[in-house]
Amino acid sequence: MSGQRRPLAGRPLTEPHPSRLPPEHPDRARILAAHAAALAAGDAGYPDPATGLFVLSAGFLARRGTCCGRGCRHCPYVDD
Repeated sequence: MSGQRRPLAGRPLTEPHPSRLPPEHPDRARILAAHAAALAAGDAGYPDPATGLFVLSAGFLARRGTCCGRGCRHCPYVDD
């Protein structure tokens, strides 16, 4: 996947692929709220609610235009 130009996945940028953020993840609601706020503000990302680590938003990753292949939580290119 690294560096490949690919079409965006067929889901909204607000919805991460279940392999990257499973529906049963204990912090899912807080993560999705933080991500939605970052998308709305046009920010590159947000601090993870549990760890404080910086997580890139799907909007930022989509604007970049390629998949880096590093397993980003909100990768807008993962479709399978």
